[in-house]
Order: sequence, then C-alpha cells, then structure tokens
Amino acid sequence: MKRTHLPLNALRVFDAAARHLSFTRAADELAVTPAAVGQQIRALEDMLGVVLFRRTPKGLELTGEANAGLDALRQGFLQFEESVRAMQAGQSSQSLTIAAPRDLTAKWLAPRLARYSQQAPDVRFTLVSADGGIDFTEANLDLAIFWTDGAGDHEGVPLADALMVTVAGPGSDSDTRIAWPGCPVDEGEPALRLGDAGLAIDAAANGLGYANVPAMLAEGDIAAGRVRLVREAFAVKRGYWLVAPTPQWRQTKVKALVAALTS
Repeated sequence: MKRTHLPLNALRVFDAAARHLSFTRAADELAVTPAAVGQQIRALEDMLGVVLFRRTPKGLELTGEANAGLDALRQGFLQFEESVRAMQAGQSSQSLTIAAPRDLTAKWLAPRLARYSQQAPDVRFTLVSADGGIDFTEANLDLAIFWTDGAGDHEGVPLADALMVTVAGPGSDSDTRIAWPGCPVDEGEPALRLGDAGLAIDAAANGLGYANVPAMLAEGDIAAGRVRLVREAFAVKRGYWLVAPTPQWRQTKVKALVAALTS
C-alpha cells in the first residue's frame, strides 16, 4: 500500500479502541462520538478486508488479524512521536539568520537585538546584508527586512509606520539636498548622492546638507543631538517590512522575534 493511501486517522482510532477494548472509551480519548469510532473501524475493516473486533458477552475482543498488526502499528506511532519531537527540537534551536539593510542594522536593529538577547540569552543571531535584494530559495534565512511597500509574495508586517523626517546638522544651513537610492531627488536638483539612508544621516550630521530619511532610522541620532529636525514626520509609500516565506514565518522563534521588534 502506498504511503499516500495509508488510512492514518482510522489506524489511530483502531489503536485507541484496541487499547481500551471499548468504542466508548476510545471515543472519550479522541474527543469524538462512539458512532464515529465505529464508522472509522468499519471503514478500516472494509479497506483491509478483515474483521478487527468481535463482540462477545464479555465485551470486545481483538481478532487474530488485528493482533497480528497491532505491535507494528504501535511501534509506528512511537516513531511518529519521535519524529515530531525531533522536528520541534530543531525548530527550538534558537538560531536565527536575518537579512537587513546595513544602515538599518547599524542604527536600529543591532541595539534591539542586543536587548532581545538579554531577555532570551539562548538566542543566536546571524546577520547578513539585504542590500540588493534576497532570494529566500537560495539563502538560508529565517527572516528579512526590506525597504518596500508590502510583503509581496511572502508573509510580512510593517516594522513601523511608513514615515520620513527631514534632518540636518545641528548648526548647518546648507541647502544641499542629500540623496540616497530610496529617496531620489529631482533631475538637476543640487544633491550629494550617497549609497543608503544611514550615510545620508551621517552626512547631514557633518553639515553637508539636509536629507529625507526614514523616521525610525533617524530617531537615535535625533535623540543624541547629532542631527536636528528640519521637517516633522510625514507619510510615504515605502517603509521597512519584516518578511519571510510562510514556512519560516510560522516558526515559533520567528514569531517571538517579530512580536518583539514590532511592539
């Protein structure tokens, strides 16, 4: 019999009924009705072409055919349980590989992962760059953070509201617009063009101009006085999103980290 044709649910019902020698007690264990147990047993008997139980004045008895397969069946269920435990143990390894833009890692993510590690000291992180995009089918990733307008084909949540602020150095009066790939400038506009928003914040802090940057990325530098607000937060289409394919997204360790980063 092919594995795809194995009547696993009926075999589970048979195992319970064989242990209790009672459809009623088997039904209690499985949280179903005795009629449902009887139906599963009859369907299994029809499929196998054998009788599994006989009714006697003393109650149910197993037939010879039932006894012949019972030990192997129970060993099989024990193997299933061992397999489940092994898979759960692998998931609970507490090792997480995260891809994120380098500027976000330096200015926002790394300090929060450090605080998370204080609460969960067994967690281990591997951080890789998400600059230029990530292919989940080729990279051994649990989670990624992108500057985008949605999760796309994956599961995901926004890391924060999609907001930008305009910042400049504390004493700077330069009218040079500092540009980065996520926030381009109009053609012909005076600009200092840099590789990412983190570099734009640092350039503004050094008095080289002003920059529109993600609000969450600039909050640490604003609080430290490295830059000042020129314009309060305003909504934009893109923001930072936590994303992962559905299998990775379902992992307990990923759910816990997502909850911590978005709280």
